[in-house]
Amino acid sequence: MKMVPGRRTRILAATTATAGLLLVSGCSSDDDGGKKTTAGGVELVKGGQLTTCTHLPYPPFQSEIDGKVQGFDVSLVDLVAKDLGVKQEILDQPFENFKTGGSLNSGQCDLAAAGMTITDERKKNVDFSDPYFEATQGILADKKSGISSLADLKGKKVGAQAQTTGEEFAKSKGLNPVSFESSDALLNGLRTGQVKAVVIDYPVVQGWLKDKANAAAFEVADNINTGEEYGFTMKKGNTKLLEAVNKALADAKSDGTYKKLYEKWIGPYDENAASASPSASS
Repeated sequence: MKMVPGRRTRILAATTATAGLLLVSGCSSDDDGGKKTTAGGVELVKGGQLTTCTHLPYPPFQSEIDGKVQGFDVSLVDLVAKDLGVKQEILDQPFENFKTGGSLNSGQCDLAAAGMTITDERKKNVDFSDPYFEATQGILADKKSGISSLADLKGKKVGAQAQTTGEEFAKSKGLNPVSFESSDALLNGLRTGQVKAVVIDYPVVQGWLKDKANAAAFEVADNINTGEEYGFTMKKGNTKLLEAVNKALADAKSDGTYKKLYEKWIGPYDENAASASPSASS
């Protein structure tokens, strides 16, 4: 996503840590110098913690709730951190910083978790974990707009979140979407009439519609299966961490933890969500 002038990178405590927020102007540093190694042999950019880059908010995957960063992605990465014997710390950054691998390569974070779709283009810059979620693109429209399908978007003002597959999908359909820096800004654009409909991952739409005011004003015009799968990303060649992440995901799916977290954050359990085929990310 596009950098907003004056916006500062933030380090936020995940649900396993305290609720306080620490604002920093640059990347996090390791006071003790150098990389630290966990008992599992995984090198981390900062001792005693698994540093996760994300871009807030993106509910239900990650957002601030009661002063803590929570969500489906956060809960899954907490499982990885637990296996490694450390706590998760979250670094809030513009999406483009870690989509391109920049934050990972510069040692700002160990992995990125941001409801990120696995694509061949992104694989050039990062290694993806096995898929952990199957996503569709949802179209949310003003009930008064007359929009009831993808075809109805032609000639209408449509919004999308910048540098996401939702924006790419809209452009691929011949649309010229208005780009918004975050999901919150996108929803506000719909609320204020800047756009008549938005294209974004359907789970985000589901989250928005839990709010009674949103449900009264907007409706799902279409839900399109684009074959997208989410994955967590790591610096290319970070094999040990990749193995640890994939193991935590596999364990969660086999022992019922994944299903429990899915129902907590997403909604009724979809068997397809956990049966995505492993990606060739190495």
